[in-house]
Amino acid sequence: MSDCCSKQNAKDTFACPECDTDCAPVKLRTLYHQIRYPENQEVIPDNYYFCPDKDCATAYFSSNGINLGKSLLLTQQSVQNNMLCYCFDISSASYLAALHKHEADQIKNFVIQRTKSAECACEIRNPSGKCCLANFKQLENELTTTLIKRGLSST
Repeated sequence: MSDCCSKQNAKDTFACPECDTDCAPVKLRTLYHQIRYPENQEVIPDNYYFCPDKDCATAYFSSNGINLGKSLLLTQQSVQNNMLCYCFDISSASYLAALHKHEADQIKNFVIQRTKSAECACEIRNPSGKCCLANFKQLENELTTTLIKRGLSST
């Protein structure tokens, strides 16, 4: 698998200064590729964290008080539209539609194979810098939880 999907040492998370969401660390490489020009040239080395809350205006913040807004992201629209896989432009909506049609395995298997072949670029394409494969499982778990709740509420 590509480096972005390999197990990494657990690092401390920090709460977003704006919304208090737990945020994971992100590499500078990700910021340089995600922040729009010319602001990307002003990013200074520090320990940065990504805020995954799509409703929060903060994209990245540092342990030293630097705050970079989601409006600076090249992928701002994709974040707002719940992009599932940034490497291969797969939205949550398109994957959910494929799940409904029982065609989702083809999409997921494509991403798994490209990742195993190190043909993904999660570290620079995904604003979190994390592997996109986890997003598929998270979405499937959310869907299962929703279906279970609906099933329990209808009985």
